[in-house]
This record gives sequence, C-alpha cells and structure tokens, in this order.
Amino acid sequence: MSDMNRDPAAGVPGDDGARRRRARRRRAEQRGYLLYLLPGAVAFGAVIGYPLVTNVYFSLFEWRGGLSPLRWTGLGNYAELLGDGDFWTSFGNSVAMVVAMVVVPTLIGLVLAAVLFDYLGRRFGARVASVLRATYYLPQILPVAVAGVLWNWILNSQSGALNAILRGAGIEDPPNWLGDPSTALPSVMLVLIWVQIGYPVVIFMAALQRVDPELYEAAELDGAGWSRRFRYITVPQIRPETFVVTLTCTVAALKVFGPIYVLTRGGPESSTLVPSYYSYLNFFDKSQVGYGAAVATVLTAVIVVVAVVILALQARAERAEEIR
Repeated sequence: MSDMNRDPAAGVPGDDGARRRRARRRRAEQRGYLLYLLPGAVAFGAVIGYPLVTNVYFSLFEWRGGLSPLRWTGLGNYAELLGDGDFWTSFGNSVAMVVAMVVVPTLIGLVLAAVLFDYLGRRFGARVASVLRATYYLPQILPVAVAGVLWNWILNSQSGALNAILRGAGIEDPPNWLGDPSTALPSVMLVLIWVQIGYPVVIFMAALQRVDPELYEAAELDGAGWSRRFRYITVPQIRPETFVVTLTCTVAALKVFGPIYVLTRGGPESSTLVPSYYSYLNFFDKSQVGYGAAVATVLTAVIVVVAVVILALQARAERAEEIR
C-alpha cells in the first residue's frame, strides 16, 4: 500500500546518488575542457589583454617615455584629441583605406572568383583557375617592404617606370604620385587594392567549392547566362563568406600601418596619415607616449564597435535566411 501511495516524482531509492555521480562526472569533464582552454587564455592575456590594459593606463598620463615621470592627466589626452586636426584627418583617411581594402577588393574579388569558378574553370579546367587564383594571391604573401620598394620604383616622380611611360607618351610633366597631396592618397589606395584583391578571390573560390554544381547546370539548361547565375546563385550562396571578408578586411583597413610607413610616412602634408601611424609618430618621434596611447585606445574602440556592428548584421541576415 505504501508503494502505491509513493509520489512518482520522488524517484526510486538510489536515484539521488546516481544523479550526484552524474553531476560529479559532468563537472570533472568540464574541468578537463577548461584545461584545454587554459593555454589560449594565458596567451590571450599575455599578447592582447595585458598590452591593452597597459595602453589604456598610459593614455591617462602625460609621459615622455624612458625614466621620465608620469604626470596624471585623466581624460586630458582624449580631450586634446577632440581639437587635434591631424587626428581627425587620420580617421578621415581611414575611410579611404576601407574603400581601398574592403569595398573595391570585395566587389572585384567576388566577380573574379565567379568568373574563375563558373566560366574559366568550366571551360579550361580547374588547373587554369587554380593558377590564376594563385597569381592574384601573390601580392598577399609579399613582404610589405618588398611591395613598398616595388611600388616606390614604379611611382617615383623622377625615375619611376610609370612616369617614364608617360614621358614616352608625350606628357612632359607627369604627376609626382607620392609627393603631391592631391595624388598621394589615390596612389596609396591603388597599391592597397593591388595587395588586397587576392584575399577575397581565394575566400570566395573556396566558398564556391561547397555550392552544388547542379544549381549552375540547371540554370544553364534553363538559359540563364553568366550574369544571372552570378546574381541568383553565386552571391546568395556565399553570403556568409562575404561577411567574413568584410569583417577581416575592415579591421585590416582600420589598423593599416606597413604600406603607409614604407610608401609615404603619412605625408605629404598628412594626406596619407592614418590612426595607427599617427599613434606611432606620437609614441616614438614626438615622445608623447600618453597621447599616442590615447590615439591607439580610440582606434581599438572604433575597431571593436565596427566588428560588433558587422557581426550583428551577419546574425540578422542569418536569422532572416532561416525564416525564409
């Protein structure tokens, strides 16, 4: 009778012990997983966390580096940034860097990847497409110094190859590409497009490998030309990779340093100055470590905000796709 009146929710004898054993087993497994995460967490703290905290700390002081004393200024460096014309110029030039490293390479890379995969690859074989893909990616693996020497030789106003061609074509006074404020920024943008264009081509071609070939075959049998296949098959199918390329290239554009340092050093007349190089100038050339740290902190905050916005847009697009 007592068994008939027992509450089923109470379970049977020994259930509590079994649940405790299972809970202990899960906790032990979780501790094991944490051990795998520990090296990454230590590396993150040493390489990113500690330098970031230190940089923010120094941005609150006026410090000339070395053994000179730190003088507390609080948010004084950030307040000074608001009236610094070079600071705002550098962020304005970052918009041009985004155009040169994100917008133009992504659009051209998308078209090139589609042509290589859906046209040249189908007509001339995958090997031809692979060779061309590697050719486009070659500037990505060149050291920045090598690429800078190459483009300095091409764009040099006196002995450069480009101006030699223009003089041969009858133009007696060709532009000073990297020495004139009106042409320096477009010239640097051209170099960055050349450097960056291979990255989206490789990513998009890898993404197209997972697209069902029958989609293209069926569309072609229905009379769809390359442009319609590109619009209705290629672009929708590789949308996730488009967000990845946009995010990574935007971050690279906002923190670009090497090409500016090699080609123009931010000049002439700050026409190619970017935040990362402006921070470098304050750190080392002007010995204004606190002010340079403030520039770097603002740049970091901007990069984080932009990355969060892009990730939010990607999540929204994925949710909309699932609803469909």
